[in-house]
Amino acid sequence: MVFAAERGAGGDAVLVGALPLPAGQWFGAHEHPQHQLAWAARGVLGVTVGDDTWVLPTTRALWIPAGTVHRTGAPRDTVFHSLYMDPTRCPLDWSTPVAVGVGTLLAQLLAHLGRADLAPDARRRAEGVVFDLLRPLPNTPITVPEPVDDRARAVAALLLDDPADSRTLEALARAVGTSRRTLSRLFVQDTGMSFDLWRTRLRLRAALPLLADGRPVAHAARAVGYATPSAFLAAFRRAIGTTPRHYLHNADPRSPGTPGAIPADDRTDGPAPPSPHPG
Repeated sequence: MVFAAERGAGGDAVLVGALPLPAGQWFGAHEHPQHQLAWAARGVLGVTVGDDTWVLPTTRALWIPAGTVHRTGAPRDTVFHSLYMDPTRCPLDWSTPVAVGVGTLLAQLLAHLGRADLAPDARRRAEGVVFDLLRPLPNTPITVPEPVDDRARAVAALLLDDPADSRTLEALARAVGTSRRTLSRLFVQDTGMSFDLWRTRLRLRAALPLLADGRPVAHAARAVGYATPSAFLAAFRRAIGTTPRHYLHNADPRSPGTPGAIPADDRTDGPAPPSPHPG
């Protein structure tokens, strides 16, 4: 990975890096002393902070405040771009992770800032425009708390491995050597959610990378255990409050253009160098 900082950008407010990530690669939990903007120029990026997960197609990026412990990875083959912003020179003061829209102009500016031969004055001008274009979007993360009890964790592991697993709560309880009633209580106790709601959110989180990668709604629905696309869309609306298309691709209308295409089928749902962890 080549960073602007390593090419002599020195004290620039914005340091840019780019890294190809193969499908399934994740950086372990880490933090940066800089603010970070994580974006996929190609593919799909995932960012997890605590129990919250953001799935980011090319039309979205995530602002990660300095000092925020997070994991970053690629559900699909991805080109990961990262901006590292000196908190002492950054005009934004967002204290929690924030999703932002990425239109054509912002995408081109990110590539522009990655140039090694960019003159200092040109860099400062481009940085100012980048900050102007970072506008928050109403993108709620998918929250899937991890159970604590060993029996509930064992069930969670089974469903993480296969979100389409259709076994009932009673059958899953038998599989881990406990009762339906106990397992139900453990999920509420450990996650603050009923088992059914927890499983729904797990399935929706598993479906988002497929949708962001352009897979049809019907394919994503089947892959995570829904019999029909309409059942999946209804569950998504109930849990998230909007449609998958709106969740993934509703970019800021003031941000011109979009670097990524909306899947056609989805229309049917109506300054030191960065740490050793670039993610």
